[in-house]
Amino acid sequence: MNKILNFLFSRLIFIILGLFIQAFLFVAVIWRFSNLFIYFYIVCFLISLVAIFFIINDKSNPAYKIAWIIPIMLFPIFGGIIYMIFGGDRSSRFTKAKMHKIQEDMVKYLEPDKRITDELELNGRGISNQSLYIEKASFCPVYKNTASTYLTPGENMFGILMDELKSAKKFIFLEYFIIQEGIMWNSVLDVLREKVKEGVDVRIIYDDMGTILTLPYRYNKKLEKYGIKCCVFNPFIPVLSIRLNNRDHRKIAVIDGRTAFTGGINLADEYINVVVKHGYWKDSSIIVKGEAVWSFTIMFLTLWNYLRKIDDDFRKFKQTPEHLGHCESSGYIQPFTDSPFDDESVGEGIYLNIINKAEKYVYINTPYLVPDNEMITALCLAAKRSVDVRIITPRIGDKWFVHAVTRSNYNILIENGVKIYEYTPGFNHAKSIVADDELGVVSTINLDYRSLYLHFECGTWLYKTRSVYEIKNDFISTMNQSMEILPEHLRSVKWYRRLGRSILRIFAPLM
Repeated sequence: MNKILNFLFSRLIFIILGLFIQAFLFVAVIWRFSNLFIYFYIVCFLISLVAIFFIINDKSNPAYKIAWIIPIMLFPIFGGIIYMIFGGDRSSRFTKAKMHKIQEDMVKYLEPDKRITDELELNGRGISNQSLYIEKASFCPVYKNTASTYLTPGENMFGILMDELKSAKKFIFLEYFIIQEGIMWNSVLDVLREKVKEGVDVRIIYDDMGTILTLPYRYNKKLEKYGIKCCVFNPFIPVLSIRLNNRDHRKIAVIDGRTAFTGGINLADEYINVVVKHGYWKDSSIIVKGEAVWSFTIMFLTLWNYLRKIDDDFRKFKQTPEHLGHCESSGYIQPFTDSPFDDESVGEGIYLNIINKAEKYVYINTPYLVPDNEMITALCLAAKRSVDVRIITPRIGDKWFVHAVTRSNYNILIENGVKIYEYTPGFNHAKSIVADDELGVVSTINLDYRSLYLHFECGTWLYKTRSVYEIKNDFISTMNQSMEILPEHLRSVKWYRRLGRSILRIFAPLM
């Protein structure tokens, strides 16, 4: 009964109620002036025509355009209006101007080391160009004096994260899409409260949409009372707006500027399998130690300054080479960030570069396989030129409609030689790619439109590091626990399921 009452009086219910009231008032106004309906219809029809004109001439992905044009043409009365509210990029242009300071600070504080870039070029122009793309697109340079370790599953990452948090002396920065009260977060919070008492600067950013069902309303005020500085990214308000599209999907933990974590793992109990939601939760992360941590520090601080509307000097958070010491590193490490407001799909660009340059194999972990045409083409072409392309998705999905769209993409990929596996113990939430025993990426990026185009994301590009082999070995281990999807499996799917998946696939860019 308590759970039911808590849900009925939760913030989500009030938000849904607010949105429902707005929709009801909109319909009521139309009904009240029904005698003028013909004029209303003409105006809405013209709005829909204008919307289609803007969509056609927009620079967005063609699949995204089609996903909007179809419903607008089917429902011309409301289609154009809904697009103007949710689908346009007016908010992007407005926000882009405000967020220009983030790019300026990234350029100001992240200076590339020409010696490293020159050295990387000796490994081949193709590798050097991939690194230069990341540097130009996300303003993050490549590093050498850095060690990295691939962490999986979430239970392993959690134990190491707790040890690192307990060792903090100067500052702790946490930025997560989801935080949920429970064993994992409460354990972290206990350490953070102790560290605040020791004089450690503790700051947290969490996404409001990501935590709408997992944290109480104004939880940030509670954290502030503990002495923990807190910012809420894009606070959700019950007003129909395009602002709902852009979320902070990054997962970053920075301790003292010497250690950083990123990957798919949020701070909630299902990520460490304390709570079972969709079978066994398979996830991954990477811990980075050394000079490359500076990029993660700047990622956090630039967003922090933007949210707090301050202009802090980041240099006081940078650790000297003497403090960092020598890292037993191997290879090159390049953290990166991806913003929906820079007209550059950095995450997708990095994936495409790896896939297009692969010679032996490409192994991909992703919870959602909803790629655009460019990604599908790259994967199919790689398979056709005899590259061993394998992808692991979940056997048990967390969202039935996204899981259905994921499976709708199997046919074209398998027909062209891509091997698809479903992780049978449960839900595969890991987000990684590895190729040719040389290149790897561990990130927060899903292979879907929202992650590739609409969310703030981040990750780590790896070249010739030991962690590349760790990613590969984990992929093979996960594959051995997975079921390969064969052509006969696809043929056995009922016709109505295939039809439903095909329809959902049309609207995949809007999911």
